[in-house]
Amino acid sequence: MQRKEGNGEAIARNLLEMSKLKVPTICIVIGEGSSGGALAMGVGDKILMLENAVYSVLSPEGFASILYKDSSKSSEAAEQMKITAKDLKELGIIDEIINEAQGGAQNNEEQTYSNVKKSIIKHLKALKKLNTDTLLEQRYQKFRTIGQKYVKFEKDDI
Repeated sequence: MQRKEGNGEAIARNLLEMSKLKVPTICIVIGEGSSGGALAMGVGDKILMLENAVYSVLSPEGFASILYKDSSKSSEAAEQMKITAKDLKELGIIDEIINEAQGGAQNNEEQTYSNVKKSIIKHLKALKKLNTDTLLEQRYQKFRTIGQKYVKFEKDDI
């Protein structure tokens, strides 16, 4: 009998395999990072975002459809979801916000490319100093603690 695997299994396998990579991983959200791809990016040793990008595991339209039963309320949903680079940095989900040209990356692509390059080099230099065991343990701990600043559970809640 042939085994049927769906998207959930593929995402889980990707998370597992990425978590075991013995080289530094730097993930950069440059536009809209969402759905299963957003989950995969969470396993990066460093998660960086362009300042005007958004990052979440569910689209605001999907969230609004679930929460409000009305996808037209996506703006309200996006605000509640905290999907901007600024929000995610404050929550400790991303590591750095990469500045864009005034008015957006498209207004000066070369400046944006230069800013991205500088950020990658900075983080890669720091990550390369770690031995493999330390790199893997830090990655594991980082992934396990994502969102703890946002959601606090009391012992009695569980």
